[in-house]
Amino acid sequence: MALIPYEPFRHLDNFRRELDRFFTVDFPLTGFGQRFGNPSIDVYETDNEVVAKCDIPGLEKKEDVNIYIDNNILTISGAVNRVNEIKEENMHRQERFFGRFQRSVSLPARVSSEDVKATYKNGVLEIRMPKLQAETKKRIDIEFH
Repeated sequence: MALIPYEPFRHLDNFRRELDRFFTVDFPLTGFGQRFGNPSIDVYETDNEVVAKCDIPGLEKKEDVNIYIDNNILTISGAVNRVNEIKEENMHRQERFFGRFQRSVSLPARVSSEDVKATYKNGVLEIRMPKLQAETKKRIDIEFH
């Protein structure tokens, strides 16, 4: 008889993953979410890492963005600061996002918070997170006396 460890929150992780999928695939917020400080993000995995790419145009320095990994949830937050050189009465249309933003997504595999690499180029923040190696299953030999 095999013993299976009890994981009480496993179903909540599945539920969170389904909600993420619903709001990004079934009910896309393209344009709408970006306007309200909810940047678009792609998450995929390779054999050795999980990669997240997030569109955040307008960042000027690394202190404007924070990246946290906690309990296999990636959270990206910060602010796009833009000085408005144009007078309010001369502005006819203002669609480019500025202000505070935050986005949290569950990751498809367990990742290590060590050796995470983040780069920002052409308005895209890329975060590469190494996967934790799964514990290998090992049979334990029993000593009989």
